[in-house]
Amino acid sequence: MTDLLIGAGGWSYFQVPGLTSLEAYSKAFNFVEVNSTFYEIPNLETVKFWRKRTPPDFEFSVKCHRSVTHKYQLKPCEESFKTFDAMINVCSTLRSRFLVLETPAKIKLDYGRIESMKAFFEGIDLKKIRLVWEVRRRRGEPLPRGLIELMRKHDIAQAVDLSREAPAVKSDVLYSRIFGKGQHNVYQFTDEELKDIDRKVNRSSAETSVISFHNVRMYKDAARFKFYKETGKFSSVTGVEGEQSLRKVLMEDARFPMTKRELLKSQGWKVIDLTENQRVHASTLLEMLPDEKFLSVEDVLNGLRLA
Repeated sequence: MTDLLIGAGGWSYFQVPGLTSLEAYSKAFNFVEVNSTFYEIPNLETVKFWRKRTPPDFEFSVKCHRSVTHKYQLKPCEESFKTFDAMINVCSTLRSRFLVLETPAKIKLDYGRIESMKAFFEGIDLKKIRLVWEVRRRRGEPLPRGLIELMRKHDIAQAVDLSREAPAVKSDVLYSRIFGKGQHNVYQFTDEELKDIDRKVNRSSAETSVISFHNVRMYKDAARFKFYKETGKFSSVTGVEGEQSLRKVLMEDARFPMTKRELLKSQGWKVIDLTENQRVHASTLLEMLPDEKFLSVEDVLNGLRLA
């Protein structure tokens, strides 16, 4: 059976009374991707504290500091090697299997750049830690063949968003950083979309699959995906159904007056319980509204009844 890790990008916003965020998070999930290391390299005493506050089988992956990937762009220079070594020490302290690289879409992946990257990878000591690489690029742009060969040679797993694409580099590790189909990470997943992610995991021949949610509802979606894997069912997102479910999500932050178009843009990405057994985007109901301005949540619901 595939080794499956399910979690999210960080624990800071996971709040449970009486517990620290990390302790609470580690009781709910078996994995976390540490994203704060992209912005600041933590003191190793802090890293040791993280490890001690979690169960022995809880797994961390670590995102590499941005100076390696964005400032030096994986160039073989003293500064990038020094920072990379510090990230390896963080991984070793956490007993992490994976160090995640994220390179920006602005990097031109031509022959010269790939040759420079080859020299970088040949000059590092991974200490048995596995590299995962999210190569950001313009939508629809394929990975250059030379980059694919480089990743295969150094046994680097490609990180992708399974809700958008499949990996171009075959590997025994399937690592998915999931943001969704909205603008940036403003998205929540329906039952069918989570099922589709699961089908892609099941079709993979990978020995280890990592599903790391990074969208604005990452904890809820990770929990729903985990519950589905354990039970074959999806949990409710609002506790009520139909119009009352829409009412509940609109009450969170909808500011009126709003037109139908404005409602679809600001609220349509959220997920509601259409029925007991079906979760859909709020846009499913909002699309039924007439093209006019609405003054309140009740006004929206009345508009649906008259539609």
